[in-house]
Amino acid sequence: MAMAATTAMFVAFARGRMAIEIVSLLTITGIGLALYFLPLPGQQPGDGLALAFGGFGHPALITICALMIMGRGLVVTGALEPLVRVLERVWRLNRWLGLLVTLLFAMAMSMVINDTPVLVLLLPILAQLATRGGMASSKTLIPVNAAVLIGGMATTIGTSTNLLVVSIAVDLGLPAMSVFHFTPLVLAAGVIALPYLWLVMPRLLPDNSVTATHEPRRFRATMRIDGGGEYVAKRVDEFRAGLPRDFAFHDAPDGPLSANSRLTVSGTHEALEEATRQLGARLAPQWLLTRIRAESKAKGVDLVVAELALTADSRLCGLTIPTSGIADAHGVAILGVDFAPRRWGQGGDDPSNTELAEGDVLLAIGDLDRLREFAQADALLILDGMTEVPRRAKALLALGIMGGAVGVASVGLLPIAISALAGAIAMLVTGCVRFDRVGRALSAKVIVLVAASIAIGRVVLESGAAEWLGQILALLLSALPPAGILAAIMLFVTVLTNFASNATAATVGTPIAFSIARQLGLPPEPLVLAVLFGCNLCYATPVAYQTNMLIMAEGGYGFRDYVRTGLPLVLLMVVSLSVMLVIRYGL
Repeated sequence: MAMAATTAMFVAFARGRMAIEIVSLLTITGIGLALYFLPLPGQQPGDGLALAFGGFGHPALITICALMIMGRGLVVTGALEPLVRVLERVWRLNRWLGLLVTLLFAMAMSMVINDTPVLVLLLPILAQLATRGGMASSKTLIPVNAAVLIGGMATTIGTSTNLLVVSIAVDLGLPAMSVFHFTPLVLAAGVIALPYLWLVMPRLLPDNSVTATHEPRRFRATMRIDGGGEYVAKRVDEFRAGLPRDFAFHDAPDGPLSANSRLTVSGTHEALEEATRQLGARLAPQWLLTRIRAESKAKGVDLVVAELALTADSRLCGLTIPTSGIADAHGVAILGVDFAPRRWGQGGDDPSNTELAEGDVLLAIGDLDRLREFAQADALLILDGMTEVPRRAKALLALGIMGGAVGVASVGLLPIAISALAGAIAMLVTGCVRFDRVGRALSAKVIVLVAASIAIGRVVLESGAAEWLGQILALLLSALPPAGILAAIMLFVTVLTNFASNATAATVGTPIAFSIARQLGLPPEPLVLAVLFGCNLCYATPVAYQTNMLIMAEGGYGFRDYVRTGLPLVLLMVVSLSVMLVIRYGL
């Protein structure tokens, strides 16, 4: 019955006719009802309900939610922007080179840091790169996740599963392994798999990014150059190439830039923001921006940049921005204007001195209540292009919290569940993440899916289904050569990992490996390593590992995307790792 329930759940996932959340809830409910009326030997009906619904309070689920919150803190504070800019420079040179550098970075990081925090660090970076001209997130997240998992496989501290397998093997009599005991084997297999991750996987994945139905709005703005900027006294031609592609000067001076000069520029919202950061400039008066930031801080709310369109009834029609009194009346600042199409070809109009008209779109900054008040009072329409302004003052604090949580877990002082939960609480207490915005960091689909996978894993283990499968495997291996035995053990553990859990695969597979080694007269260490590697080959289903589920919502993936890209990688790694083990141990 346990195997039937597992098979039914994954068939429903693969068919894709029902939402993953519904399948997960039906699985949990079915397990709870079945174990209530037909309890396992030695258990009461209530024990079955606790098993079915226990996943909602499981440390793995708590860890995932806590890491999502910390990842949200890094995004809303802008803490990742320096790293994004470094990677963006590489991606700007060449997208495929950028992906290769990201894959290598992911592998290296996950060798010494737990897989999940590494992916949490990279996930928002890849999402931001996708919005800045890189590949769509749906084409990069699965390959980068696979690179993280391969790197985590390379050391005994790379994942908690590795530590579990090694500790069980030591208890069974195998000598202790050093941190880098099997690293050369995994790195060699990783080199073989890297071309697939880099060049093939992205082409097998769909582009789930939102397709723009029109060209992005280009706003005209007045850029104010601060006196202390590093580009003051330099000619525009000296640094123009380093500015965003969607940014342009309309009245660039022939000579060097002077302090406190005002220039007419244009570009998309993102391009204007990046250009002002690089040039140390502003799109609104300093006194107004200072007042708006102080007011939002006092109210404890985030600043928002919104796009607002003028209607025919707006009092702003026929006025200029300085004569409109917007700043004094509503406490918001106008950063730029996208003039209506019939007016866009009027040359180098200064947005500060051009009369506004119906159809013009204002790019405004302020807190959400102020912007709504402004829109209602002046007959404006709030459009979809609304984004939160990063709270950069807390960027270092957010990085410190994330670094502390990851560092404490990496050196083994605390379990990742405890350190991640402490980090999430610290993000909330310090204001890096607003408590009322926690829901944006969490995915209901992932939460229910994790709970269902935990329930399935426990049923497979406690019903004896995993042990039964192991016994059958031991009977069938005696006729195979050593490489075939290693590959079969690895595949068995891989199947168990992708359909149950890493802990289940490690707990069941390690004793089976020792038993097979004794029966067939083989050294136990290569068979134990086959189990360890198999526990990490969790690419083929979204429930195989928590990082697979972390990327599911962001990439917009379906069950088939994991199967399509993961199965070839599993086969490639099984073959290469089995051959490496045979060569290493002379089997």
